[in-house]
Amino acid sequence: MNRLFNSCYEGRKVLVTGHSGFKGAWLCLWLKRLGAEVIGFSTACCKNSSHSRDLRLKMIQEFGDIRDRQRLQEVMAKYQPEIVFHLAAQPLVLSSYEDPLETYDVNVMGTLQLLESVRETQSVVALVNVTTDKVYEDIETTPQGCCEEDRLGGHDPYSSSKACSEILTSSYRRSFFQQEGRIFSATARAGNVIGGGDWSDNRLIPDLIRSAVTSKPVLIRNPHSVRPWQHVLEPLAGYLMLGQRLIEKKHLFEAAWNFGPAKSVMHDVGTIAAWARSEWSAIQFEQQAGAKHQKHEASFLALQSGKANRELGWSQVWELEQTIKHTVHWYRDYSERDRLLTEQQLEQYVEDASEKKLPWTISALGSTRERLSPFVRAGQGDG
Repeated sequence: MNRLFNSCYEGRKVLVTGHSGFKGAWLCLWLKRLGAEVIGFSTACCKNSSHSRDLRLKMIQEFGDIRDRQRLQEVMAKYQPEIVFHLAAQPLVLSSYEDPLETYDVNVMGTLQLLESVRETQSVVALVNVTTDKVYEDIETTPQGCCEEDRLGGHDPYSSSKACSEILTSSYRRSFFQQEGRIFSATARAGNVIGGGDWSDNRLIPDLIRSAVTSKPVLIRNPHSVRPWQHVLEPLAGYLMLGQRLIEKKHLFEAAWNFGPAKSVMHDVGTIAAWARSEWSAIQFEQQAGAKHQKHEASFLALQSGKANRELGWSQVWELEQTIKHTVHWYRDYSERDRLLTEQQLEQYVEDASEKKLPWTISALGSTRERLSPFVRAGQGDG
């Protein structure tokens, strides 16, 4: 088996847009454990994002608007990253109904400004643009799950804006990146990602956790909706694997990639809520009866991830029950002891993956844990 992550990311400069978000914070932690020099770029309003703040990673943090190309170019020119993971976005379906202009502006024009900045930065070799499972036009009517070649679309503004981001990335790849032969790019589509550190509104797990803290039951809007649930570390492993292949300048991997659970392990919203309550009895919820929520949300989402299984060697590590357990325990312990389990869960995940003999697990946390410790001691600022 190869030494996939450690040999690839150690010492490399990696730019993560949206670094202070839910996925971004976990990704930055993992990259730091791999010895990467991480540069984060997020909006100024995210400076106090609790998960990113509490991790207190030794990393460079820059703040600005993803739509501000001058600011992006300043950051790119200053740090000269070799690989870019683009996660910055307006990520919520219901918020996209409330402010569609902002959603399209951030998710479409923000991607465009990033692509132009990447194109103008000579140091960049690889780009991974993270989108969503919701980019497919016929996802609700494809019971076997959508594959990467299926038609793009999207009912709500969020979904369609992410489909636009996919199209933009493909256009830049064919129009500029491949012509110039310097930048290798791909897009990554993940399912419904859960895990500690997500405090967003109108998301199932954060809403359930708030019900436990406030002792007020949350109303489950669509209890029978089925989603491709997975722990945040599952797609992040895929993104890192994909990033390596692009750094190695392998044209085969310049494409769109699905990272989702097998259809056989998918469950509906009501079942997930019940499992969460079994892990923390303080969780309270009620299921909405009768009329559907006034804003359209897909009732069924599924992805085919066979290409990632075959060509990247990626597969899911944690069963859904394990994912729910790890996720709820993270929030429960955070609330009761004010301690994060993020690093310990990352180590457990890699350990479990290693037992399954997945190809990326050798030295996946870095060669020396002490040397790559991601935490800053109390009283120190970010490095």
